[in-house]
Amino acid sequence: MAAKLRKGDTVVVLTGKDKGKQGEITLVDPKAGKAVVDGLNIAIRHQRQTQTTQGGRTPKAMPIDLSNLALIDANGKPTRVGFRMEGDKKVRYAKTTGDVIDA
Repeated sequence: MAAKLRKGDTVVVLTGKDKGKQGEITLVDPKAGKAVVDGLNIAIRHQRQTQTTQGGRTPKAMPIDLSNLALIDANGKPTRVGFRMEGDKKVRYAKTTGDVIDA
């Protein structure tokens, strides 16, 4: 199945503690159906001190399920993503506006 959300897309969180917040996707795991959004779903991870690195508490962005994310269209509204053929190329488009996402 083709990826509706990809690395670099601007998305909004639909549910959870970060509901309504926007961010850019930095990593997508299609097998698990999750994505890491920059600056959202932050958890504190404890790092043990080593000879080379300083230990302590470090914030880390945790994965969010793809079903809880929606792409932001040209108007700044959340939208679903569809696929259509333009010529001989398959492109993603925003369902709210009908605009092509990938050029």
